Amino acid sequence: MYVELWPGKPYPLGATWDGKGTNFAIFSENATAVELCLFDPQGKETRLFLKEANHFIWSGYLPGIAPGQQYGFRVHGPYAPEHGHRFNPHKLLIDPYARAIAGDVIQGEEIYGFVVMPEPEPEIELAIAADNAEETNEQEPQLPPDRDLSFSELDDAHLIPKCVVVDDSFDWGNDRLLRTPADETIIYEMHVKGFTKQNPDIPAKLRGTYAGLAHPTAIAYLQSLGITAVELLPVHHFLKQPGHLVGTGLTNYWGYDSLNYFAPYAGYSASGSHGEQVREFKEMVKALHAGGIEVILDVVYNHTGEGNHLGPTVSLRGIDNAAYYRLVDHDRRYYMDFTGCGNSLHVSNPQVLKLIMDSLRYWVLEMHIDGFRFDLASALARELYEVDRLAAFFDIIHQDPVLSTVKLIAEPWDVGEGGYQVGNFPLLWSEWNDKYRDTLRDFWRGEDETLAEFGYRFTGSSDLYASNGRLPSASINFITAHDGFPLNDLVSYNEKHNLANHEDNRDGENYNRSWNCGVEGETDDPKILALRHKQRRNFLATLMLSQGVPMLLGGDEIGRSQGGNNNAYCQDSPIGWVSWELKPDGRELLDFTRQLIFFRRHHPVFRQTKWFQGREIHGSGVHDIGWFDPDGAEMTEAQWLGGVTKAIAIFLNGEEIKTINDHGDRVFDDSFLLCFNVQHEDLEFVLPKTLSKWNWIVTIDTTKSQFVENGKIYTSKMAIPVEARSLLVLRRDG
Repeated sequence: MYVELWPGKPYPLGATWDGKGTNFAIFSENATAVELCLFDPQGKETRLFLKEANHFIWSGYLPGIAPGQQYGFRVHGPYAPEHGHRFNPHKLLIDPYARAIAGDVIQGEEIYGFVVMPEPEPEIELAIAADNAEETNEQEPQLPPDRDLSFSELDDAHLIPKCVVVDDSFDWGNDRLLRTPADETIIYEMHVKGFTKQNPDIPAKLRGTYAGLAHPTAIAYLQSLGITAVELLPVHHFLKQPGHLVGTGLTNYWGYDSLNYFAPYAGYSASGSHGEQVREFKEMVKALHAGGIEVILDVVYNHTGEGNHLGPTVSLRGIDNAAYYRLVDHDRRYYMDFTGCGNSLHVSNPQVLKLIMDSLRYWVLEMHIDGFRFDLASALARELYEVDRLAAFFDIIHQDPVLSTVKLIAEPWDVGEGGYQVGNFPLLWSEWNDKYRDTLRDFWRGEDETLAEFGYRFTGSSDLYASNGRLPSASINFITAHDGFPLNDLVSYNEKHNLANHEDNRDGENYNRSWNCGVEGETDDPKILALRHKQRRNFLATLMLSQGVPMLLGGDEIGRSQGGNNNAYCQDSPIGWVSWELKPDGRELLDFTRQLIFFRRHHPVFRQTKWFQGREIHGSGVHDIGWFDPDGAEMTEAQWLGGVTKAIAIFLNGEEIKTINDHGDRVFDDSFLLCFNVQHEDLEFVLPKTLSKWNWIVTIDTTKSQFVENGKIYTSKMAIPVEARSLLVLRRDG
């Protein structure tokens, strides 16, 4: 292949086609030379040294190079791990700014920058394992401590997927970001592949792909469910098979090991991996938007799939390890690890921060993404060791005219010291509220829990978010998420059952706050099944009636199970996929969930934009909300804080909503009385005196699989029976 290299431009970074040729630009502060590697359709490689280097940006322009051209980089520099440098020109590297990547990294000793030691002989391996088991309770042999100090001269181009020059043009028509108001938002967390992989109503060739999610069948289902946004598990191109999964038959199904922050993962494309995946992704977003559904991406800017010092060299490590990663100050051979995944990005480096911001803007401006959920977001705030809520990352987003207007959701913790930051993120941010999750799980399984904690969570967690000017929408409420039990397993298992992950059941959370209702796992006992089904409805109803933004885990609405596996990160299998062969109870649960969602959307009293009165939530004289015991008396301080009261009635006054509509008019709604009984015995509630002048009609009863039609009407002189472990919702009649 003969090509003529012209002087290039340092910006934009990546490969940019201008209609006549392509400009290539890559950042490396500590490199001594950079080679651009071009590959023809037969895989033959042509190498060209980039001669332009301005402000550590290496660039070159190639006339005639068009979309579809495959490429990569080789970067020269010192190999001195003890000083943080791991350059190795024998390793083909993925462009951090590549818009498309043609396939997956293939595991092999060649992809490591150091010499991979041969595996021990079986007898030696068993002896090492036995010794280690006695000393550390681990079953895997220890690697030589200086393994990564060696230098590998093995070429890995045959194992590294090639970057692809793309044509960014696309006819978006009238498509634009939907900007659904936060109080109207209902999030559906889902996996692109898992959602459609087993759907018989979607053509087989489209199942498990972006095109499958864009199929009318998928969109019609989401519309009928009533959700307003899908939150997609990571779609950035990722490392499909980390080293510890090699030979297990398992893969990195969830995708939390990103290798590139611009390219949509090629494995979810039905149309091809040579740039076609970009267009297919855009078509998916356009179709979802046309159906009134926002697209939120789960993004992983805190670490990459290259792992720790014993990980492969496939991109940032080989481009400039010391610039891109947080290294230990006193021994730069090792990585600061705030994520539990081996490394942390060096976000305080301006060029790394630019990489993240460029990526985010790209997904909004070029891919029309409506928002982001940031995995382990506390790691992004670390400028030194402490989590700084005014770190540069947040400051830049706050003033950015593009990013400050989209949905920003934090997973507000990491695994480092001081990393738990629920309630501490700045204005504009919402947070996954794990306090809501934990409180609601304990509440419905009957744990001794103060009602004050439940009251705060049910009303939007003002104790976490009100003091710094944020609103109830700052709380992303969830009972279940991809990490942990799905809803059906939450009420069916006390213990995790993760043997299918080939980690001897050591992985996954040990404390799930779950309750199997009397029998572990599957059962034919009708009483236990009835209780489990009621518990599912209890959780879903509470979620949809709470202030804040509800997030539903995809498949929970049909009773999806993982067989007790609470860490299905590696299960690209029926364990991790949604089954669409619905049992009768699954169809009933789906109908109930749909009714709940549309009930919430129809009644603004359950999704208020302002906090309730600024008194303590159990104070006297509050007129927009009331808290009562089953006898109809206002809750006492002792009941709130005693930890043993397991029944409460909550009055929500639809005539005292603080929300103002787009025309400046006050919003009014019906008023409701919610009777919670989490005891193991039936109870009778009495209407509070202040509410007894009205009649009250039953609307929702979680002992029933459907919403109540023509429900019973209760007056002041009637006791209101509420079954054990159930929720009754009554609407003021007249």
